[in-house]
Amino acid sequence: MKANVLLEGTTKCLRHKSEILHANPLGDPHVRDLFVYLPPDYHESGRTYPSVYCLTGFTGRGKMLLNDNAFSPNLAERMDKLIASGFVKPMILVMPDCFTYYGGSQYINSTATGNYEDYLTQEIVPFVDGNFRTIADQKCRAVMGKSSGGYGSLIMGMRHADLFGLVCTIAGDAYFEYCYPMDFAKAYRLIKGDPHEFMKKFWAREKQGKDDHSALNTIGMSACYSPNGSDFDLPFDLTTGEIRDDVWKRWLEHDPVRLVEKSVGNLKSLKLLYLTAGTRDEFALDLGARILSNKLNHFDIPHIHEEFDDGHFNISYRYNRSLELISQNL
Repeated sequence: MKANVLLEGTTKCLRHKSEILHANPLGDPHVRDLFVYLPPDYHESGRTYPSVYCLTGFTGRGKMLLNDNAFSPNLAERMDKLIASGFVKPMILVMPDCFTYYGGSQYINSTATGNYEDYLTQEIVPFVDGNFRTIADQKCRAVMGKSSGGYGSLIMGMRHADLFGLVCTIAGDAYFEYCYPMDFAKAYRLIKGDPHEFMKKFWAREKQGKDDHSALNTIGMSACYSPNGSDFDLPFDLTTGEIRDDVWKRWLEHDPVRLVEKSVGNLKSLKLLYLTAGTRDEFALDLGARILSNKLNHFDIPHIHEEFDDGHFNISYRYNRSLELISQNL
């Protein structure tokens, strides 16, 4: 074989039927596609491999990590190149689908969306270990993600360190005072007193409006952070737009900066905790990462904090750094 021929891994698509998501409050599918990348030597080696769970951002799902792009490799192509270059060890990548009608689940349990934290930890992890030759040990199981996927990765490390021993977050939601309220005024104007009517119109049209993401993001986060039975409470008054302190307080209870103190033991047990964000992040998540890093330092929690010169979007190249650090710390 010619030396310049790049060996390619194999991407499998499995249909997983979830008991946990069955009869979820939104009626979202409980049978979902799970995409799994297997390294180039998987079928010949007979070896077991570390696994990395790759969590997408808000409005994303696992399949989107494999989108074809003329100017940037998708995650499978990226992994092929990293393995071939020797920067990372061969690893299995797992790309779950935790999308909802409201745009995402934040990878946590909610009475308004469904139990996606349980779905990931109680169903997907054992399903992957049962169907592929993984090293079924938290020391060889990592989780990484960008934006909401970075938030989900932090939650996994804070609450499920028995499953995930390595955590990487790229511009993950943190220090909610900066990253969410900037959307509230736009969301209030678009929702016009009825978030459910907004959602019907949003799904009925093919092209999003200028500020639709602000409204969708606010509704989606409300369903995750301030559920009210199968419905949710918005963080502002629907008549006047005034911030509702009681609801906002409930949001803050989910902020990773506030969760550190409750998660010290789990966070200290991690083999790797990596935080990074661009210094021009449009949602100020570079500041969130700085504040989170300072909080981690206060509790003497080992971690790596890095910044890079970029914003929030089109930064999939930053997966390289996460994968390299995961590989080095296995």
